[in-house]
Amino acid sequence: MTPSDKLKEASPTAAGPAAPTQSNFIREIIREDVKTNKYSGRVWTRFPPEPNGYLHIGHAKAICLDFGLADEFGGGTNLRFDDTNPEKEETEYVESIMRDVRWLGFEWENLLYASDYFDQLYQWAVQLIKAGKAYVDDLTADEVRQYRGTLTEPGKESPHRNRSIAENLDLFERMRLGEFPDGARCLRAKIDMASPNFNMRDPVMYRILRAEHHRTGNKWCIYPLYDFAHGQSDSLEKITHSMCTLEFEDHRPLYNWYIKELGIFPSQQIEFDRLNLTYTLLSKRKLLQLVREGRVRGWDDPRMPTISGIRRRGYTPEAIRNFCNSIGVTKTNGTIELAMLEHFVREDLNKRALRVMAVLHPLKVVIDNYPEDQAEEMEAVNNPEDLSAGTRKVPFSRELYIEQDDFREDPPKGYFRLSPGKEVRLRYGYFITAQRVVKNEQGEVVEVHCTYDPATRGGNAPDGRKVKSTIHWVSASHAVPAEVRIYEMLFTKPDPNDVPEGAEFTANLNPNSLQTVKNVRVEPSLKSANAGERYQFERLGYFCVDPDSGPDALVFNRTVALKDTWAKMEKKQSAGSSGKAK
Repeated sequence: MTPSDKLKEASPTAAGPAAPTQSNFIREIIREDVKTNKYSGRVWTRFPPEPNGYLHIGHAKAICLDFGLADEFGGGTNLRFDDTNPEKEETEYVESIMRDVRWLGFEWENLLYASDYFDQLYQWAVQLIKAGKAYVDDLTADEVRQYRGTLTEPGKESPHRNRSIAENLDLFERMRLGEFPDGARCLRAKIDMASPNFNMRDPVMYRILRAEHHRTGNKWCIYPLYDFAHGQSDSLEKITHSMCTLEFEDHRPLYNWYIKELGIFPSQQIEFDRLNLTYTLLSKRKLLQLVREGRVRGWDDPRMPTISGIRRRGYTPEAIRNFCNSIGVTKTNGTIELAMLEHFVREDLNKRALRVMAVLHPLKVVIDNYPEDQAEEMEAVNNPEDLSAGTRKVPFSRELYIEQDDFREDPPKGYFRLSPGKEVRLRYGYFITAQRVVKNEQGEVVEVHCTYDPATRGGNAPDGRKVKSTIHWVSASHAVPAEVRIYEMLFTKPDPNDVPEGAEFTANLNPNSLQTVKNVRVEPSLKSANAGERYQFERLGYFCVDPDSGPDALVFNRTVALKDTWAKMEKKQSAGSSGKAK
């Protein structure tokens, strides 16, 4: 099965078409390259994460781009771990990244590591030394920065820049053998200290670092820097289109310089806008800080923007792919409303999630004229958007639970739900009318006594009378207890980094980002629900079974509320545009 077939199999075609694909200038570049037979018409991409943390929603855009475009043009994609920084990299991250890529619906052609090429990279470094294009420098890291100059002033040449080739070869070999302490020397490319591009001012290629590598162990005590390893890894794999975010645009001349000087396969780097979302932090370093400081419950906390976090929250891979396709690819960084992502999640779950009834804040209802020893089953639709999902039986009895908000003893104007003397429809059930209430010592209503009309079974009155409200419920004697975790935005500001001088981004953490509701009651069909299964709790939102859940202790995460803020915003913007056109 091809990657294309896998995506078709995983996509919700039965429920409707995928989101339209927006502008993508990289697609046009590839189309032109294929047309002109560049790379013999071959298209090969790579997704190159550093295994120093878990992937987040920003990486999802890159994954969809790398894998999606290669598949579209009949090519392939490598998953390559850029593991050149052993102090921060772990096997745990490697495994999580592979799991996340597959969850999104993609499969790589080759699983590779930059560390696979350490021997070849070393030989290429020697080649550049022999060509007079690289030298060993004794400056410290701080001195290297000082010598590099400023935006308005050129850099200064290192006093070690003109060492002989023989001396450089000797020192570099001794660096490899571990004769010098960490940071004592480095290998630099010899390019142009007066270049307006800082990346071309004799960039560091290798540093001495005694750190155990997750794959190569202690074989190496020198490690290549990203700029030296990345382009050459692309070249070794014959990557035709190496896509990365805009912050690497100034690195492209260096990427091309190494390829030219080494005379190797000419991979091409193409930069695109990175994904930024409101109320969302997409920095692995800062996300790691949240994890280490215990401000979240781990990388897969459903409040985190990590792929493992949004998976646990109940997002679907189809929704993420549709979202990424919809936002397009440009050369200008911008910020997307979080509401837009939630819109795609809601849109996808509406097509696939089974409907069930659950009561988060129970209030007991007693139907006084319903037989005490009677119970019956009501026919309920599993998903009105997908009739093939069928129906289920929901038990109904004399005592029910409804939401506390669905009853008001003294209703405000415009309140059409249950109140004394008012008739409402119970979803799939009967018309009921509130008659009296029972209160506790604090004066709070704890029980509502009602009467029902037996002729309205199924929710319709034979005499044609109408009610203005339909509410959900669960049978008290059949209900299953559960815990529900309500998640809100992790940060209080659209830009989490918007803090006063001297303050940390953590100052913007939302103290109410998680609310745990303990006394929940759900219909009995959910008793055997498995971790990861998604449902719509009617009138309440979309929920997912959390891995913490067990047979006797159900736990649900709210994925997203029913209200679609983005759809309203989009409609308003569209109306505004139409008005201006007129």
